[in-house]
Amino acid sequence: METTKKVKWRRLAIILVVFIIFSLGLAYLGQIFLGRFNPLSFSSAQLAYLTLFAIAVVVNLSFVPLPFAVSVMIAAASKWDPLLVALFGSLGASLGEVSSYYVGLIGKKIAIPDEIRGYQLIQGWIRRYGVWAIACLSFQPVLPIEIGGLVAGTARMPISKFFPALWLGKFPQYICWGSSYQSSASLSYIISLMALAGLRGEARTYRKSSESLLT
Repeated sequence: METTKKVKWRRLAIILVVFIIFSLGLAYLGQIFLGRFNPLSFSSAQLAYLTLFAIAVVVNLSFVPLPFAVSVMIAAASKWDPLLVALFGSLGASLGEVSSYYVGLIGKKIAIPDEIRGYQLIQGWIRRYGVWAIACLSFQPVLPIEIGGLVAGTARMPISKFFPALWLGKFPQYICWGSSYQSSASLSYIISLMALAGLRGEARTYRKSSESLLT
């Protein structure tokens, strides 16, 4: 008589708790480091790009988002080539995000048997749509990409497909971040022009009303 295999929830919980504690510790240290980091202090572009790559790796190893990371990328893009900042930043971020993939893969090997109902369905869905799903999830800034990494690792999506899919979404996202300082400057310029035009319009209206009162 065959025994029904079940998910070993206790083992799965232990893996997740360990990774969450690791993420919290890494986020705390990263927050301290990034709070003191000035990407504009480098005199060498090559050193700046390599440092941004390392920062992106460390930041994206954690489940906990670090808002300073975006500020660092935007500040770096204001001095260095925004395209190269996006390239090195997205490669580092993609490498860091692989951590959630391996957490899912380890959880699958330790706690989730292949015979679980629905597992084959999820695995088939990931094989068919996983690349584009991971790319879209990696690009958008709302939902955490770690969810996609856990699912992809659990479904044993090949790392040779997972990593390029990650980068496919991360690269345009970092381009948007790097160009945001230019957009902010342009927006300020447009607002100034609108305000100036408004002041001129008010002055013209006031002058006309004054002339009508005098006549």
